This record gives sequence, structure tokens and C-alpha cells, in this order.
Amino acid sequence: MSVKVTVIIQKEDDWYVARCAENNIASQGKSVEEAITNLTEALQLYFEDDANITEHPQTLVTTLEVSI
Repeated sequence: MSVKVTVIIQKEDDWYVARCAENNIASQGKSVEEAITNLTEALQLYFEDDANITEHPQTLVTTLEVSI
């Protein structure tokens, strides 16, 4: 079984932080690839219990410019 999720990656100091938008699971790594690998492992552990798996509506991500 596989589940598609939306991942947001941000650089914070010397780390890349990867977050799953649907369930707020996060992990980090020294590179983007490492952050994604670590997040994949965290999500696999999260979804290990079938009770956690639910269908999520499509997630849309965009940018917004705000005047300050």
C-alpha cells in the first residue's frame, strides 16, 4: 500500500526540515535528500498502525505576498 502526502521543506540554520502537511509529521537532515529519507521513515512508523490511515482531500500549496 502507498499513501501520497504533501511535503514542505524549509532550511532552518544548517538543517533542512521536512514536514508532512496532512498530519504534521516532521523530520530533518543536513541535506534535502536526508530530510526526505528521515521523513519517509517517520511516516512509515506513523502509518504502521492501519487505524491512522485516512483519505485526505487534495492539498493545494501556493505562495502569498503580503504588504508589511
